[in-house]
Amino acid sequence: MDGHFQDSAHGLAIYATKAAETRGRQVPEPRSPTRTEYQRDRDRIVHSGAFRKLRNKTQVFIENEGDYYRTRLTHSLEVAQIARSIARALGLDEDLTEALALAHDLGHTCFGHAGEEGLHEAMRPFGGFSHNEQTFRILTKLENRYARFDGLNLTWETLEGIVKHNGPVAAEHMTDTLRDFCKVWDLELTTFAGPEAQVAAIADDIAYNTHDIDDGHRAGLFRLEDLRELPLFGAALSGMEARYPNADRERLMHETVREVIGLMVTDLLDTTRARLAALQPKSATDIRNAAQTTVSFSFAMTQNVNVLREFLNTRMYRHSKVNRICAKARRIVKDLFAFFMADPSCLPNAWFELLRVSGGGEARKARFIADYIAGMTDRFAVQEHRKLFSTETML
Repeated sequence: MDGHFQDSAHGLAIYATKAAETRGRQVPEPRSPTRTEYQRDRDRIVHSGAFRKLRNKTQVFIENEGDYYRTRLTHSLEVAQIARSIARALGLDEDLTEALALAHDLGHTCFGHAGEEGLHEAMRPFGGFSHNEQTFRILTKLENRYARFDGLNLTWETLEGIVKHNGPVAAEHMTDTLRDFCKVWDLELTTFAGPEAQVAAIADDIAYNTHDIDDGHRAGLFRLEDLRELPLFGAALSGMEARYPNADRERLMHETVREVIGLMVTDLLDTTRARLAALQPKSATDIRNAAQTTVSFSFAMTQNVNVLREFLNTRMYRHSKVNRICAKARRIVKDLFAFFMADPSCLPNAWFELLRVSGGGEARKARFIADYIAGMTDRFAVQEHRKLFSTETML
């Protein structure tokens, strides 16, 4: 196919990951006459059941805390918007970048990191639980929309970018799911990810660090004045107050967050362009084989971001209000896991039948139940827990 839609190299940098040169899909498929391979990946992710569930999965605050707080879905959309802007400025493939940004949180459990911690504790005797591994399981095993294969049958480049979201995969972080897959289709785990994946990963950092400040302020966990001593936010807030002296506090916060995102993106672009100039990559493979990440903040910005993270850890993630929510969330997840492990016949009929047919020992059963619980939304997990453990609810 030599049509316009297959020629994604048009207008891209020499080091971009080009759709026309993809390594393809594990199960070969005819190419689309109207979309590039990375557009198809993005569309499959958006149409997946796991993506729809992100609407009712927590970022930090559970669903009934309020309608304005971010969920995993709104966070993923914000990451995709930031990532596409960066990709365009660097001459990278925007569709691949967007696909990676939209998929990066598919494996998160209900109740955010608290739910993941609870499920990891429950799964510790069986290899533990990681949302990164769960994302990969969803994309390669658990989605069941297609007749010819399990998962979404995404391109090599998209799967590689997903598993290397945090960089090369060290041997101690290798999971059975990933090890078995790479025996069949090598994702070259010891190298860095391609440039689009690096952009998606750092866009994730930009989004959650800045937007958690916004959500934490809205929740009353800290005041606008508390941001004055923070690098980036302090100067940005003073600048917004000088520019808009009559603006209310919510508008000032919004303008400050926008300004900080802009500062982070500008620093990222400047630093990345300098690294590209030094590396002189001739292809995306050169970026994968580089000695360090190519898409990066400067040292000064990295230090500023670390200070911001520590502020959020202290003032938001460890706040008593959040701690109480997280304690309940961990208990719900662990209770559900223990209940279904003791009596898997209480799983929904379709799930129990799949477990019965697949067979296997306790480890297999545990992973199967973890898949079921990880797919729950916050609301569904609360409802299931109430049904199973409340003596007032017998049906």
